[in-house]
Amino acid sequence: MNKGGFSWKRLSGISGAKAKVSRKIGIPLTKSGRNQKIGRIVSKGCLGMFGLIIIPILVLVIVILY
Repeated sequence: MNKGGFSWKRLSGISGAKAKVSRKIGIPLTKSGRNQKIGRIVSKGCLGMFGLIIIPILVLVIVILY
């Protein structure tokens, strides 16, 4: 991890451009950022309720039917 040294990417503006694109499209460009965004959606939104309630019920129904 960089501890505040010189960065060619910062000097050339690549970091700023990536940040602007990421904010504009609403999707993080880093893998960890995408994982965090998906985790927030699943744990708080309607997908969280879907995952916590409906998916286990569907699995149980499938197991019972077969």
